[in-house]
Amino acid sequence: MPPDLLSYEQAASLIAENARAISESRRPSIERIDLAAAPGRILATPLLADDDQPPFPRSTRDGYACRADELSAHVPLPIAGSTRAGQPPASPLPPSSAWEIMTGAPVPSGADCVVMLEHVEESGNTIQLSASRTIAQGDNIVSRGAQSRRGDQILSAGFALGPAQIALAASCGYSTVEVFRRPRVAILTTGDELVPVDATPGPGQIRNSNAPMLAALVARCGADPLILPTAADSPEALDAALAQAATADLLLISGGVSAGTHDLVEPALARRGAQFHFTGVKIQPGKPLVFGQIPQSAESQKQDKKHQGKTSVVPTSAHTDERASASRSNSIPFFGLPGNPISSAATFLLFAAPILAALSGSRETHPRFVLAQLARDTDRKAKPGLTRFLPALCTFNRSANALPQVATIPWHGSGDLTAFAQSNCFLVIPEDAAHLDAGSTVRILLH
Repeated sequence: MPPDLLSYEQAASLIAENARAISESRRPSIERIDLAAAPGRILATPLLADDDQPPFPRSTRDGYACRADELSAHVPLPIAGSTRAGQPPASPLPPSSAWEIMTGAPVPSGADCVVMLEHVEESGNTIQLSASRTIAQGDNIVSRGAQSRRGDQILSAGFALGPAQIALAASCGYSTVEVFRRPRVAILTTGDELVPVDATPGPGQIRNSNAPMLAALVARCGADPLILPTAADSPEALDAALAQAATADLLLISGGVSAGTHDLVEPALARRGAQFHFTGVKIQPGKPLVFGQIPQSAESQKQDKKHQGKTSVVPTSAHTDERASASRSNSIPFFGLPGNPISSAATFLLFAAPILAALSGSRETHPRFVLAQLARDTDRKAKPGLTRFLPALCTFNRSANALPQVATIPWHGSGDLTAFAQSNCFLVIPEDAAHLDAGSTVRILLH
């Protein structure tokens, strides 16, 4: 184990390297589900266009289909017919005429533009382009096959299926889709001070808030959380708990990873044959963070072999160490997260979520950083040496030309759940920053 703590950037780079190796060395098994049940799942096989899209030249406006050169003469053109959306393509457009058309309707052959209703002057059964307007070939028409051709790949594997992807699949007749199986994430909370949520804490005790919080974060990432019984601060309890977690795809351990005499998680992991990638990061909150991998149980390896025929594997590159790849495919990534809830949440978002995304088969394996403007009444001093992630509230503007505004929330350390619940992001203070000026552009981590 390295004696020195990693910087955030060093740790993030190592996480990205491991996420990439997981994506290359193993993929979860595939299952077919109804499209209605697919939101939030990860697409396992590409979607192909079942026909040209659009299957006919389509009008994007209510107006009149015409020939651009005839309409541009600014002379009256008789209306030869009309077509609504849902009707079959019209007969060819007669010379020197216009065809009334609705949005989504097929454009008659011979027409090369559609003029908007509000850009013409109507008189009886004729239209004329307004004097101040111009029109060009192709205006307001999507030509047949402009979006895709029959058989084209329109969406690759690894995309999360959201509203846009669901709509695309539906447009091509996919009533079912193939998705990756959700990873199983074991959540182990440790500590003699923890009691169940429905219990009344005694002196020196607290309710276990980290287990349901981590389960919610895991579920939001599209995985299946498995909350294990809380482990007492003893080697025997931890050994038994880790044995229960040995069939999961990812293990999250909350608490017991600091350097105190009762922080027994790292020795327990070592007894399970753990390989440690790092055991601390120069961040606040969340410095006592542990990341590594432990061997899978024999039962879990049998399950992987059972699904091997249904598993999609991406070939490794020529530079990938085959032994390291085999080790990853026969091991369980784990994170020893700090016990304080804000520390646990921040380190999950920064480090565990990217690994979980790779285990899910997702192409999105990075934390969600965005830019914002530090609120005018917010002035932050900082002590260089640690990358800090402070609970903050981001307010989004009605203007498309302004960055969202972010302000920190007063908090009393990384156990302050009230502050965390009132936040929707973390303000990022770089390791080398001594001061952030109000009004400056900053990075935030969304949660």
